Amino acid sequence: MTRFLPPLSGSAQDETPEMRPRFDANGLIAAIAQDAVTHEVLMLAWMNAEALQKTIETGRATYWSRSRGEIWVKGNTSGHIQEVTEIRVDCDQDAVLLKVRQTGGACHTHRESCFYRRVEGDALSFPGKAD
Repeated sequence: MTRFLPPLSGSAQDETPEMRPRFDANGLIAAIAQDAVTHEVLMLAWMNAEALQKTIETGRATYWSRSRGEIWVKGNTSGHIQEVTEIRVDCDQDAVLLKVRQTGGACHTHRESCFYRRVEGDALSFPGKAD
């Protein structure tokens, strides 16, 4: 069972040295995975308290699947694991940044990053993709 302290009010939350994640109404917090070496943003996923606790304890990125309604450890089925080298929280602790060593593609499409398309007006382009 996870036991995070409840968030504080106002600026006290911004300055506390205690881990007090601010989960949303669904019990989730946004988690951004970033390559620890290149600093490329690889993906955005969600964590509940259990996933965040498991990530801290194991050093393996663990998320909450909103579509499947279950915990999943990145790479358990694909082999494309994320070894966590550092965890940061934003100022009010409602988002988590995971710096990871990524094995294989981070995206379920097997691409290096989930952010592989660029918005150009009303259309999307695929930078780096041969025409």
